[in-house]
Parts: sequence; structure tokens; C-alpha cells
Amino acid sequence: METLSFSFVIPVYNRPEETKELLQSFMGLEGDLDYEIVIVEDGSSLKSEDIVKSFSNQLNISYFYKENSGPGDSRNFGMKHAKGNYFIILDSDVILPSNYLIEVSNFLSNTYYDCFGGPDAAHQSFSNLQKAINFTMTSFITTGGIRGGKQQIEDFQPRSFNMGLSKNAFLETDGFGKIHPGEDPDLSLRLLKLGFKTTLIDKAYVYHKRRISWSKFYRQVYKFGMVRPILNQWHPTSKSITYWLPTLFSFGLIAAIFLGAFNFLVPLYLYGIYFIVAFILAFISSKSIVVALLSLVSVLVQFFGYGYGFIKSVFNLEILGKQPEKAFPHLFFR
Repeated sequence: METLSFSFVIPVYNRPEETKELLQSFMGLEGDLDYEIVIVEDGSSLKSEDIVKSFSNQLNISYFYKENSGPGDSRNFGMKHAKGNYFIILDSDVILPSNYLIEVSNFLSNTYYDCFGGPDAAHQSFSNLQKAINFTMTSFITTGGIRGGKQQIEDFQPRSFNMGLSKNAFLETDGFGKIHPGEDPDLSLRLLKLGFKTTLIDKAYVYHKRRISWSKFYRQVYKFGMVRPILNQWHPTSKSITYWLPTLFSFGLIAAIFLGAFNFLVPLYLYGIYFIVAFILAFISSKSIVVALLSLVSVLVQFFGYGYGFIKSVFNLEILGKQPEKAFPHLFFR
């Protein structure tokens, strides 16, 4: 294996302040490692160019502006212009801990993979809402378990807020597709078909702000739900009953409330136990009653949003027989 040289590829869309915060975290990276930063401005009206220039004397950084074509295409653009032989893809709303690159480099030097993913965590400076949503997006008792966690190291499906990809793997796959969201698991599944191995580097975590409100969170998980049946259609071997769990959970809760009106309370008790466990786990991780309470709301938003998007997509694709691009054109960049 040749010596690793890293290129961080970061698409940006109308987020100059986030870009500044992320670049500031690069200033604190430990270790004497070879890396560059490639910022790709994806047709923003609020540009990050001046922010990038302010760091140009301190960081090895390049800036490119292009017409808006979505995050996947922007990452591909950045990788085509990157000089390194290993690309690390980040979202603009993350912050790097100081040991991030050391953990990545040590892992890949000892056990090389052509693709890796890293987890996300909540920084102590995050708002209570951000911490609650982070819990919901990462916990094993929510759809965080579906997305993969510590129990799934091999064949991990990385998410593009924190993802590594070798130059060779990029050239073999042509990178990300036009779908969004869902471009990252699609790439992971295509990599596996070609014989590349993916993994989770548990210690290579980032702080993921998610820049989100309740309405934005609902729209996000709703789209995640819509995308999954499309991915299952493209990659039949990826199908799993677990992807039905949010839909079943949502229908089950509605049924439990209905039955409770007729004094059949056992299903409601079972859901009550689930939410008590969720509250306890959220409190343990956050040390905050407020965050734990918000996490219960976040769990409901996640399951109902994902569940509705999933069943809607299944109905359109499997029952009506529509093509994904025709049924959900807003999920595809041209």
C-alpha cells in the first residue's frame, strides 16, 4: 500500500458560518500528517469564499465554485480535483475532534479498507434540540440501529457527513449518484458489489450539528423513508424486514391508542415501557432531563416521518409500479 495522503472534500451550500467553524476545528488537529482541504461551493448565494481565504495562510486549502447540482455531484467534483490518494468526505455542519485524523490514519495503516464510515456525537455546545435529535439518530433503539452501529463493523454503510473513500474506489465507481438523500448507502452498496470492503472506524467520530428544527427533522427522516425502497429496488440484496420497523411502530402506536379507548391497555403499556427505556438512555447519554424529554418527541417524529415516507414509497414503487425518478423527482438532481 502506498503512503496515505488525505484530501478532505467538503461540499458547501449557503453555510459560511458553518464552514468557518469547521475550518477552525482543522486548526486544532493533532499529528504531523499530510492532508489538504477541498471546499466545493455548490451554487451558493451566500458564499464561503472569503471565509476560506482567511484560512489560506494556515491550512492547505482549495476553493471551487460551481453551479448547483447537489451534494453528491459536488463531492465527485471535489474528488476529481483533489490531490490525495484517500478522500475524507465531510458535511459542512460537523466539527472535528483534535484526534480525528490520527485515528483514521492509524486504523487504515494497520488494517486498510477502501471505504470507511465514522460515527457522530453531540458536542457540549450543541443546543438541547440538537442533542435530542443526535440521540435519536444514533441510538440502537431507534432507526440509528437500522443505519448500523458498533455491532456492525464489516460491510458498514457509511454516511457522507463522515466518510472515507480511496481514490481507486472512487475511480471504479464514479462516486456518488444523483439521488439525495440516499447517495451514500447507494455508493456503499455498489462498492460491496465490486468487491470493495467497508468498515466502521468507531474512534473516528465527528460532532454533527445537523442545523435542524422539528420541521426540518421531519422532512429529513421522511425523505430517508422514501429513499430506502428505491435503494432496495436498485440493490435487492439489501432488503431487510428491519426497514419496516418505523412503519410498523407508527401503525402499532395508533392501534394501541385506539384499543386503549376501549380499555384494552396492554399495547399502550408496552409502548410506555419503550418510551421509559428511551428516556433513561437519553438521560444517561446527555445528563439532562430536558434533552431526555425532547428525545421522546424526536423519537416520535423520526418513526412517523420515516415510516410514512417508507410506506408511501413502497406503495408508489411496488403497488403502482412507478419508476423512482417519475414518482419522486424531487429526490433526484439532474
